[in-house]
Amino acid sequence: MDSTEIDLHKELKKYFGFNKFKGLQEDVVKSIISGHNTFVIMPTGGGKSLCYQLPALALDGTAIVVSPLIALMKNQVDAIRSLSDEPGVAHVLNSSLTKSEVNQVKNDITSGLTKLLYVAPESLTKEEYVTFLKGVDLSFVAIDEAHCISEWGHDFRPEYRNLRNIIRQLGDIPIIGLTATATPKVQEDILKNLDMPNANVFKASFNRANLFYEVRPKTKNVESDIIRFIRQHKGKSGVIYCLSRKKVEEIAQVLQVNGISAVPYHAGLDAKTRAKHQDMFLMEDVDVVVATIAFGMGIDKPDVRFVIHHDIPKSLESYYQETGRAGRDGGEGHCLAYYSYKDIEKLEKFMSGKPIAEQEIGYALLQEVVAYAETSMSRRKFLLHYFGEEFDEVNGEGADMDDNTRTPKSKVEAKDQVVTLLETIRDTRQLYKAKELVFTLIGKVNAVIKSHKTDSQPVFGKGAAFDDKYWMALIRQTLVGGLISKDIESYGVVKLTEKGEDFIKNPTSFMMTEDHTYSEQDDEKTITAAKSSGATDEVLIGMLKDLRKKVAKKLGVPPFVVFQDPSLEDMALKYPVSVQELSSVHGVSESKARKYGKDFASLIERYVEENDIMRPDDLVVKSTGANSGLKLYIIQNIDRKLPLNDIAGAKGLDMEGLLKEMEQIVYSGTKLNINYWIDEILDDEQQEEIHDYFMESESDNIKAALEEFDGDYDTEELRLMRIKFISEVAN
Repeated sequence: MDSTEIDLHKELKKYFGFNKFKGLQEDVVKSIISGHNTFVIMPTGGGKSLCYQLPALALDGTAIVVSPLIALMKNQVDAIRSLSDEPGVAHVLNSSLTKSEVNQVKNDITSGLTKLLYVAPESLTKEEYVTFLKGVDLSFVAIDEAHCISEWGHDFRPEYRNLRNIIRQLGDIPIIGLTATATPKVQEDILKNLDMPNANVFKASFNRANLFYEVRPKTKNVESDIIRFIRQHKGKSGVIYCLSRKKVEEIAQVLQVNGISAVPYHAGLDAKTRAKHQDMFLMEDVDVVVATIAFGMGIDKPDVRFVIHHDIPKSLESYYQETGRAGRDGGEGHCLAYYSYKDIEKLEKFMSGKPIAEQEIGYALLQEVVAYAETSMSRRKFLLHYFGEEFDEVNGEGADMDDNTRTPKSKVEAKDQVVTLLETIRDTRQLYKAKELVFTLIGKVNAVIKSHKTDSQPVFGKGAAFDDKYWMALIRQTLVGGLISKDIESYGVVKLTEKGEDFIKNPTSFMMTEDHTYSEQDDEKTITAAKSSGATDEVLIGMLKDLRKKVAKKLGVPPFVVFQDPSLEDMALKYPVSVQELSSVHGVSESKARKYGKDFASLIERYVEENDIMRPDDLVVKSTGANSGLKLYIIQNIDRKLPLNDIAGAKGLDMEGLLKEMEQIVYSGTKLNINYWIDEILDDEQQEEIHDYFMESESDNIKAALEEFDGDYDTEELRLMRIKFISEVAN
């Protein structure tokens, strides 16, 4: 059918029920229908699949769609079948089909019934399929998720590399490449690998103006912060991304324990559970999904209101794709990422086992993530620049939608330093990546600098008045400002642009934003529990210790039996004002809170009122008792009077490890009756002697007990007796 004969709007209405195209869709469809090679870069939610589905349905012959995700293929086939009376209009061809199903697919294609054939790249390499497809009428080949071709893409798949050779065998048919995220480097890679330099390129804007971008330092209190955030967005849908399955399970449990409806989602769960959790989220039976990146592919939930990255992702493409799952309906979407350089170092460590070429790429992509997290300029401008798009941070749509723009950092004049930087790039013959440039500026030698003899040139050490962080921040800002660029061919090598060369000749003002610094000390300070200092309240600790002494005296027990020091410190951080809240304090069980807590909660309540303290009630985060399975096992088997060394051995622990677990159990208020074991190793008199010592001692410190008994008992005996003592007296 000739493209001029097709009424696109009529076809659009007929198949999809829409009256008009969205964004670039119409131009793309026209390009495909008129038989041109076409390359489409369209962010998720832009209606990418319609771009090839409509031409496939309107043209004669069968369109082949290559996609890496079997689940997505199935969804799309089901969706297209729902538009037609004929189930044969769309098929999947992959390894999951039986012989008779494959024959059915072939018959439907041969008879001209099938308009769209979805295949995995691996299936296309099968000779029998290639031979079959050579003999049928094909309209075009669409390659979805085309970034998989590029090693620089965030989801590189080697099997995509061979697609061009296979398509050549099928005849001279148009190729359509489609991707939701691609940097200029990846775009170039795709066009080169698919051998279509003259393709019509359509690139939609990457700007999602309704998304708010925020990065917070990742601290020890990250879970409390996430809970506080979710409580502020009560009843709204959100996704939390973690890099490991273990972390997914942990965070999901913490949320559940704290009254937030959440489910985990990762590849380690069986398919049935995954499907169930996904449906619960889509049907709004739960508010939050905690997931690895396995989640969200093809999830089209329009009203996800927040996406939280508990762990920073490995590339900005991944980050963009994952945050892009928020606010698909154009409504509010909050994208919050927690950043700590420690996480970056962890990811670098994971890469160390890979081939050198892969490591280099992975490292370069990670540095972009660091730059994004640490930058103090408009995050939107930074992100869009990364995808090769200009953004006006004053008048652009969504200009004030990020933390840096809402609370701008101070700026300093850096005209002279920019000149120094640009001259250094010029004088080192534009050979260096950012790291070597910074080393040259501050006068630090490495193997690369030595090999080019840069350390003996006048330019070496020219910027030593400033530190490496300053120069790194300036490189980022001049990069986004267009004075320098990263060479596409040798990604990462910094070159001068025309604008940069002009700047050297005629320097003008360059206001540099001071970068965020994320040091470990900052990490501790950032999320304050109650007061701005974030430290425990020393005055309150003094008062709590006095009360503890009074209560202990009244009950005739040592103070540590009532509450241990770490518990008091936690009270002075969280300010619990009821017995119920006390039970979420470190080392305090519900029974312990009931037994001793009333006076402590009343004292804290009075103190909070008198001192007008802002109480972080939402910071009272209950722990999941992670490792609770192990603790339960220990409790149950001690009840059964199993030998302690057998209990330890069954769980791969040594005696030291088991004692630690038992201590945690009794110190959080649970009784353990280990008399059956102690009676084997100590007689009544010895037990009484140690019991009396703990009863009269100011502290339960084992070192002090060892000194007191001067070698009569060993550490293990004293620790076991302390467990018995706490169980009987404190709990």
